[in-house]
Amino acid sequence: MVVGGGTAGWLTAGVIAARHRTRIGQDFSVTLVESPNTPIIGVGEGTWPTLRATLSRMGISETDLFRQCDAAFKQGAWFARWTDGSASDGYYHPLMLPQNFGQVNLAPHWLAQDGDESFCDAVCAQGRICDDGLAPKTIATAEYDALANYAYHLDAGKFAPFLQRHCCEKLGVRHVLADVEQVVLHDDGDIAAVRTTQAGLVEGDLFVDCTGFKALLIEGAMGVPFRDCNDVLFCDTALAMQVPYAAPDSPIASHTISTAQSAGWIWDIGIQTRRGVGHVFSSSHITDEQAERELRAYVGPASDGLTARKIKIRSGHRETFWKRNCVAVGLAAGFLEPLEASAIVLIELSAKIIAEQMPACREVMDIIASRFNATTHYRWGRIIDFLKLHYVLTQRTDSDFWRDNVRPETMPDRLRELLHLWRYQSPWFHDEFDRAEEVFPAASYQYVLYGMGFRTQIPPAALGRDAHLASRAMRENAAATARLRAGLPRHRDLIDRIVSHGLQPV
Repeated sequence: MVVGGGTAGWLTAGVIAARHRTRIGQDFSVTLVESPNTPIIGVGEGTWPTLRATLSRMGISETDLFRQCDAAFKQGAWFARWTDGSASDGYYHPLMLPQNFGQVNLAPHWLAQDGDESFCDAVCAQGRICDDGLAPKTIATAEYDALANYAYHLDAGKFAPFLQRHCCEKLGVRHVLADVEQVVLHDDGDIAAVRTTQAGLVEGDLFVDCTGFKALLIEGAMGVPFRDCNDVLFCDTALAMQVPYAAPDSPIASHTISTAQSAGWIWDIGIQTRRGVGHVFSSSHITDEQAERELRAYVGPASDGLTARKIKIRSGHRETFWKRNCVAVGLAAGFLEPLEASAIVLIELSAKIIAEQMPACREVMDIIASRFNATTHYRWGRIIDFLKLHYVLTQRTDSDFWRDNVRPETMPDRLRELLHLWRYQSPWFHDEFDRAEEVFPAASYQYVLYGMGFRTQIPPAALGRDAHLASRAMRENAAATARLRAGLPRHRDLIDRIVSHGLQPV
């Protein structure tokens, strides 16, 4: 049973139901209990490329996603003013791996060239594609296939109802609209049922807590405490706006734009009918009023008459995610600032484990829970490391916020060790990224490190062995970049064609 709706609840229910669809109605059922009175928070509009495979496995049409969720393509993120704060300061974290990444590590060879070309442009085509305002595929490319790797920007308020309709109509999920009054426990401490106002007692064997920040099951019934990480990640507040385009045919950026401010950063996400723009900041370093002034200055005259919605951020996660027969997913499990769109991918990965490792009986559930907790703790820790990386590499000293972020005591131990290691060897997938389904692979660390001016000391002798492979890979990347720039359509043009004509179904 899934308790709570929204993106977390419906995505989890859908992943489980799709995995076990042949059992639905026999010895297996998926029920989602959702309050009719709880609004969707709907902050996160950015996703990770994993969502393509997740939606495909659920049997969802990509064309329908674009038509019903105001979706656009996301090919990465542009980070502006994070390094030194100047107007020319910026770099891409694209979603494509460097050319021939599994064969040769191009970072040392790019460092040795010491030229003017950015690391991103030297090793992949996606930065140039984004600069040109191009889409990552054509109308002839099949659903979920890509010429350049991509995720989505979408309207979170439309995405959850979209998932709900598919889950109920196609996957056999039972939907119970009711307010939970009480969590009923067995004598041994397991959850037996939830008592609801409108539907009475709803029983289950495994309960997934998707009740958001309320955490009715994992905290309210199971008593699992929350582990703060605000000593590492300082941003604790967001002000969000929905900004209309100047014209119906205005260009849509195919990447997230993250622009650093005096005590945080502003996200700028384009979907079909509007931009989602928000300021994420530390209330210990700036007031709400100051933050709103920075937000309105960024948006410009288009912000006149728009309301900035305030959202509190409690950075951290549960001390344990699966206790007895209760597992927390989504905001009930934790939340981190949306700098790298990690919220939805964590839902996907958690749901995937639950679906694939669904306990056959209560006797093995604790074993599966232990494995789930170990994997999930690892993932949250690595995401915290990666988000902090963006801050500790800054050269900005113009405010207490940036100065405080580089203090060694605010840095996770693992990240501090890796930064020391990377002074002498560049990260690569053979090294410290050895876990299955890393959320952020070694390539992501390379893009941020070298985008922000980090230097790795590479002995010339270490380059000789792979020099011919590196040279060939960079030539292949240059050729691929030219080919894609010449053949890909404008981002908005492709979206309009998808909405009008549809993509080829798989």
